[in-house]
Amino acid sequence: MRHVVTHLRKLLTLWLLLAAAHLQAADKPNILWITCEDMSPNLGCYGDPNAFSPYIDDFAKQSVRYTHAFSTAPVCSPSRACLISGMYATSLGNPQLRCERVLPREVQAYSKYFRDAGYFTSNNVKTDYNVVNEAAFKAAAWNRCDNKAHWRQRQPGQLFFSVFNLMETHQSRTSVWPWEEFEKLANERLSPGERAHPEEMKLPKFYPDTKLARRTLARYYDCIRIMDKEVGDILRELEADGLAEDTIVFFYADHGMGLPRGKRVLQNSGLQVPLIIRFPKKWAHLAPAKAGGTVDRMVSFVDFPPTVLSLAGLPIPSYMQGVPFLGPKNGPERNFVYGARDRVDEAFDTARSINDGRWLYIRNYHPHLPWGQPEGYSDASDFRREFLQMGKEGKLKPGVVEYVIPRAAEELYDLTRDPQQLVNLAGQKKHAAELKRLRDELHKWILETRDLGFIPEQQLVQQTDGMAPRQWSALKDHYELENILSTAELVGRPGQVKELAQRLANDNETVRWWAVVGLRAAGKAALTQRNLLLESLEDVSAMVRIEAATVLVEQDDAYAKKALGVLGAALIDQDLNTVLYAARQLQLLGDKAMPMEPLMAKVREQAKKWENKDMALYVGFTLDAALNGLKR
Repeated sequence: MRHVVTHLRKLLTLWLLLAAAHLQAADKPNILWITCEDMSPNLGCYGDPNAFSPYIDDFAKQSVRYTHAFSTAPVCSPSRACLISGMYATSLGNPQLRCERVLPREVQAYSKYFRDAGYFTSNNVKTDYNVVNEAAFKAAAWNRCDNKAHWRQRQPGQLFFSVFNLMETHQSRTSVWPWEEFEKLANERLSPGERAHPEEMKLPKFYPDTKLARRTLARYYDCIRIMDKEVGDILRELEADGLAEDTIVFFYADHGMGLPRGKRVLQNSGLQVPLIIRFPKKWAHLAPAKAGGTVDRMVSFVDFPPTVLSLAGLPIPSYMQGVPFLGPKNGPERNFVYGARDRVDEAFDTARSINDGRWLYIRNYHPHLPWGQPEGYSDASDFRREFLQMGKEGKLKPGVVEYVIPRAAEELYDLTRDPQQLVNLAGQKKHAAELKRLRDELHKWILETRDLGFIPEQQLVQQTDGMAPRQWSALKDHYELENILSTAELVGRPGQVKELAQRLANDNETVRWWAVVGLRAAGKAALTQRNLLLESLEDVSAMVRIEAATVLVEQDDAYAKKALGVLGAALIDQDLNTVLYAARQLQLLGDKAMPMEPLMAKVREQAKKWENKDMALYVGFTLDAALNGLKR
């Protein structure tokens, strides 16, 4: 009898647990994210006349469409670092493309909180989170993370949070693959009647009207059409499984289009994305507008993790920096969205942006370099090569050529009157108040969020020495951001050469590096500080030595040999970040680097054997371009 009672108690306990789980499931939605790569809001539902996107357009009629949604970075891995953590990549110290950084112990993938709450979590399939030991990070974040991951692998009745990342609009397909490879894909997935026609393309004002521009743009819209079909397939699976009425569905892209003046820039063409969210009838009370409506509220990727946690009624960790824009914890509307561009592959940069919906302000901290720096991967696009060549030949219009030539230190655009950001108003007195307002707000954000992108990677890795950069930056006297930022703010401003020179004596190696960057941006004026630059060739910091050597090679033939020797020593350093930075400067020096040709060739061969494949790739891009560009 005792065994029967015990058995009945177990059955009752199991029944109560199942009932509680069912009740919990009934009170929470499933959430599905459908994401695509490298796409601006170029869809029919956003009014784009070039687009043919019937499945997404139909989905938009059932959904709420956001008109001001923005990535925090114009390339994939820093934007994903933000999405997975709910923190700006600049705050975590991982804003560069495919870097690996230690996260603070308390920072977890947002999906882990869903998993801990009983949700089945799946990711199909892209990660690129810019974290050390990504395999362990993924294992904690997802029940399934592979190219077969699907909500269908969950337990019966289990809630799910699922992500499907569609690659069809990636830069590789839209511009980098050889035409023959793309045509094979397009012919397999689209009928002749579904193909875009180059002669019918309405070109953005920042493109020259050439046959290649039209053909490339048509290719981009063909890729959107292929992706649109995949979205339709996923939505039909959700319907077939009887889950559509229990699931809130997001559709968005990871950043702007993978074409010139899109991906990699801080204009809206690089940061603005489509965002469409469908709330089934059961969850319609959570929607900010009726089905088919639009929402003008500005939202940023940093807001996405706290928003989905809010929708599921889950606690939001205090370290997250975003504002929930849906659910019971819906917060106040933000006044600004922010963007950051740092190293992309082998192209080094530091630029920040702030957007209030009417005005866009961009601060370029390397104004001597163009937006369209040479990049081995992007330069495989024949249209990009044509675009850059036209700029060099003076065949691009003002507002367009700025992609090719050195930038202004500051950019200011009126988004209402100039939606494609072609006219920089930063130098006009009548806009001085707006310029100062946004400059001050950006400065405030950089300080408040402890932006770690102002430290060169080589210095950051050495200084943190295995500690999470975010934790390191919070320790007293470790990160002198105010001092560093005040020096970086001098870069590109007239009349600052003497002040920059004085900062070459600063105890902080990052301050000294920014001082040399400022002298480099000053051009010939840097030679008034020749003796200090020569002293900097022996600085304890490799980054300072490299930058000073580059200035001297660029501006002073008398000391070029000595400076090239410094670059050569850095090129064979044990630290790969140092090697990449030195290689990049040699590439940008062009024929002035000719004496280093044998050493560059030797290092190029050695890089092929490196275990760090990303670094080997970037050094390979750099040295291949450097060697191929020499006029022998």
